[in-house]
Amino acid sequence: MNPKKIKIGCASAFWGDTSSAARQLVEKGNIDYLVSDFLAEMTMSILAGSKKNNPKMGYATDFIDQLSPLLEMIKSKKIKVISNAGGVNLNSCKEALEKIAHSLGVALNIATIIGDDLMSKKNELMSLNIKEMETDEALPNNLLSANAYLGAIPINEALKNNADIVITGRCVDSALVLGPLMYEFNWSSTDYDLLAAGSLAGHIIECGAQCTGGNFTDWKKVKGFENIGFPIIEVSSNGEFVVSKPENTGGLVSFGTVAEQFLYEIGDPGQYILPDVICDFRSVLIEEIDKDKVLVKGAKGFAPTINYKVSATFFDCYRSIGFLVIGGKDSAVKAQICGEAILKKTESLMRDNDIAPFDETLITVIGSNSIYGSKPSTNMDIKEVTLRIVVTHQDKSALRIFTKEIAQAATGMTPGVINYLGGRPKISPSIKLFSFLIDKNFLDINVITSTTRKKINIDEHSSIFQRSPDQSDISIQGKYTKEVPLISLAYARSGDKGDHANIGIIARKKEYLNHISASLSEKTVKNLFQHFCKGKVLKWHVPGINGINFLLKNSLGGGGMSSLRIDPQGKSYAQQLLEFPIKVPDNIYEEISLKNKGQLGNV
Repeated sequence: MNPKKIKIGCASAFWGDTSSAARQLVEKGNIDYLVSDFLAEMTMSILAGSKKNNPKMGYATDFIDQLSPLLEMIKSKKIKVISNAGGVNLNSCKEALEKIAHSLGVALNIATIIGDDLMSKKNELMSLNIKEMETDEALPNNLLSANAYLGAIPINEALKNNADIVITGRCVDSALVLGPLMYEFNWSSTDYDLLAAGSLAGHIIECGAQCTGGNFTDWKKVKGFENIGFPIIEVSSNGEFVVSKPENTGGLVSFGTVAEQFLYEIGDPGQYILPDVICDFRSVLIEEIDKDKVLVKGAKGFAPTINYKVSATFFDCYRSIGFLVIGGKDSAVKAQICGEAILKKTESLMRDNDIAPFDETLITVIGSNSIYGSKPSTNMDIKEVTLRIVVTHQDKSALRIFTKEIAQAATGMTPGVINYLGGRPKISPSIKLFSFLIDKNFLDINVITSTTRKKINIDEHSSIFQRSPDQSDISIQGKYTKEVPLISLAYARSGDKGDHANIGIIARKKEYLNHISASLSEKTVKNLFQHFCKGKVLKWHVPGINGINFLLKNSLGGGGMSSLRIDPQGKSYAQQLLEFPIKVPDNIYEEISLKNKGQLGNV
């Protein structure tokens, strides 16, 4: 008798992801569970605002649109669905889905999990002397949202109560997968190695097509982006799992695609903290076992902490962003001059009206290598750029002056202003993130089905977070003079952890790793990103996959929705690092040179 295996497909990585993935997985994936992630910090504040304007809103309407035409097929195939689409209005989300199911004659037991939304406890929170995790600032009064990241235990309980569809609010993305695995395999809340393995399975597919060829270093090897396959994991009761995608779809599932997603945004790989377990991923193994099939195993787990992480958002000020397309000779230099002139003119008018200067301003000349920290290029080959100007202020009237004065650039400044992208700049609220920890006992978590309501008690644990020690770099004997770009030796991907950037690097061959590590020290990476990185650079080795993970603290200008930069999530950082020259011995240089036919870096 074959051991039991569970197949789970992920149809969404964020609110706004493709509408075709759910149908692809339901029709072609032969899956047991369909999961979808819709929530981010900015999404929570948007949903809170929509609910304030309309009490029936506040959930991810895309979820209803994607699922509605598939409900009959989902029911007939006995596929269970789990999603955090409930946002800040789980009941309305459930009612919308139930109404459609009823019209189709599809009987569904839809469960909701409530308790993550802490806005009803705002007064209690304000009395607790809460401090922001990174800055130690006090909790602001003008909160727009405050949601704790719940774990998998409530999802497990909902499935025990025969739920066909489970709708959650804020929870960690990986819990959408860990919950059904706990249910199907009867894993307990203290089976820490298994919980870590299930969490890793969830982490691998939580970003949708990012593990099936999306955002891949070797993107030229990926075919069929227009029909990219969304990920499926087939999990065994021992926690090992195989990553794949539906047949006859585009994309690629390989060691590289999965390894990049593995290191994506995890920070310390020896202390990846989740509500249900602290994961040690340093010994994880990733192996290609067939075409578009990759085996993953080796996660270790430890007892979780006593706290939930809470992400709150609050109104900080107003912002406006203007774009001008500028062309012709010296276009980058002209754009910089225009940007500075617009700001000087605007602030002069603001002084005349007794308005204080802007809180923050940022001029970016897109197309002039601005993400590399360089000044506007005088390269004669650059004949068109986009000028981007961001301004923030507490007073909307200051921004109204800016939105009008940017128009003068068309006739009263340098030649070559071609177009205003998006028309006159709009004024919008600037929302900031405030993250803090709260004791798990502070929350009232309930699972509600059509027939039951059950309060969930989370056991107390005592693990305390400490940065895991890094393995020392092995010294490299000899002084090498030849260099190759990192991309010839490694895969890499970057992303954000709040205001911190995470860059994961995986050597293409084990023998490359020490040379990569020797050239890329914490100091080297800090110097390379000194134009952005204001804090420390931390480095960890991940021996199981011959990887290295870097965390660049305070390097995103506040990160996410509070950053003024064109890359607020650090997505380009790995792309920059892949150009970095790595010193190698003659044999590796010759190997890479031969592979690339003398054109180093063109892989």
